[in-house]
Amino acid sequence: MLNKATVKYIQSLQHKKFRDADRLFVAEGHKVVTELLQNRHFTCRHIYALTSWIDQLDPALLSEYQPVMVMVSDIELEKLAAYTTANQVVAVFEQRPRTDFSLKEGWVLMLDDIQDPGNFGTIIRTADWFGVPQVICSPHTVDQYNPKVVQSTMASLGRVDIQYTDLTAYLPTITDRPVLAATLSGKPLDSFPSTSSGILIIGNESKGISNDCLQRATDTIRIPRIGKAESLNAAVATGILLHALTRG
Repeated sequence: MLNKATVKYIQSLQHKKFRDADRLFVAEGHKVVTELLQNRHFTCRHIYALTSWIDQLDPALLSEYQPVMVMVSDIELEKLAAYTTANQVVAVFEQRPRTDFSLKEGWVLMLDDIQDPGNFGTIIRTADWFGVPQVICSPHTVDQYNPKVVQSTMASLGRVDIQYTDLTAYLPTITDRPVLAATLSGKPLDSFPSTSSGILIIGNESKGISNDCLQRATDTIRIPRIGKAESLNAAVATGILLHALTRG
């Protein structure tokens, strides 16, 4: 049986201030947790799982993680999970250490105050799909360890380097590649050739990219509109732009 203190502590990690205090985060669900364990990008502290999940786990992983594994009942798992229907397993992982970062090769995404966790998680997953190694975020972009972000990344969280910094201060230091800001009034996407490297800035879902960031961009870029929709979802726009810009 899980004690109340353990349940309360795992529940507290749904909130950023507690995650930051202990440098931990929670992942749940068969696919996400299994992939995070397989990839080993994050150290696993605790696993709370149903017998059905433990029984189908790869024997090598079972042997490796058994010391931190606790078998729980359906009712206990529901108390730990952030979602209404718990999916077999909840795990606690250590966050990556905070370090200074350098700009990686190739295309890099910049996110200016993306605040929807689902959008952010899907953008991380999209970056992983297109081989974008790094996502640089403004300080007001949603926390990468938010449970909804972790869930929607589908374990891409471990394969993409995510950093937070003051974009307006950092952008002037970039001199080795173009910086394209995605806007509704920029130059048409097809006027930009695919290249091996660059910065793509994606703005806030409702406000777009801040003027400070726009002024520091090399150029603006837009996806030509055929229908009558006023705008595109930020994650969808990111996928379309990366497909065109990185295909060469």
